[in-house]
Amino acid sequence: MIIKTKRYKLENKTYINLAMRHLLRTQWRWAAVPVGILLLNLVLNLTGVYANWWIYLVALLVVVGYLLFWFIQFTGVTQLEQSKPMFQKFIYEIDSRQILMKLNTKEGMQLKWENIKGAVKEKEHFLLFFSRVQFLHLPFTIFNSENDIRFLESILKRKNLLK
Repeated sequence: MIIKTKRYKLENKTYINLAMRHLLRTQWRWAAVPVGILLLNLVLNLTGVYANWWIYLVALLVVVGYLLFWFIQFTGVTQLEQSKPMFQKFIYEIDSRQILMKLNTKEGMQLKWENIKGAVKEKEHFLLFFSRVQFLHLPFTIFNSENDIRFLESILKRKNLLK
């Protein structure tokens, strides 16, 4: 069986939002470092052992700087020439061997399942990851039926890509 989707283009703003959300979901543990430092500093301030207030500002700047760094990276990806295919209108043909991304009936490209590192199913879409910054966004609205969504989900589970 082959799943044929409607034509779809990933918008730059959608890409940045999805990438930032995925980054926060996968790397939330890094927030424990500044929070731990802040708690230690708070305990030291309250006990009177060590009075230091600038650490709160530094911890906040580190977190904001980290998020700003990734926001700039994801925004830059939308401007790169080699990332241009991610943001073109495609019709997807998905089967258990490959994903065909077609610009039209004569032009397109083939993605093997081996190139996909992981997948996530959320309530409105699938995300298929090639790397931290490259992914394929497949919203449920581009599928022609509920059966297509279930079939893609079963393919992803068979390939051990869906968690």
